[in-house]
Amino acid sequence: MRLVRLQGTIGRLQLVDAREKPSAVNEAILDEIRRAGLDIDQGMVLKLDGQLYHGDEAMHRVALLSSRSGIFNRLNYWVFRSPRRARLLYPPLRSIRNIVIKGLGREPIDNLGRDSDASS
Repeated sequence: MRLVRLQGTIGRLQLVDAREKPSAVNEAILDEIRRAGLDIDQGMVLKLDGQLYHGDEAMHRVALLSSRSGIFNRLNYWVFRSPRRARLLYPPLRSIRNIVIKGLGREPIDNLGRDSDASS
């Protein structure tokens, strides 16, 4: 079950899990995100019509594009349809996500290589 229904709204959708070993296509997408300087540990990335959106901007766009069917989708739309609300609420929600990921024992993705730079 998808929590946010996008595919039916916008057509073909490609999800990239940066924690999995990437395919050539996924690696190209991750390289584009790296070149743009977007830290995926600090926010999701949405590419729409050739434009990259990061963090609260990505959530705002997803909310506007997703269907309004189901309680979660309506709540997501109400919360993130406003750019101001998205800017205010995204950081604490991201912090909770990062705490959960750390609690599960997962390492940061570090797509920008910051951790490796600090140790050299």
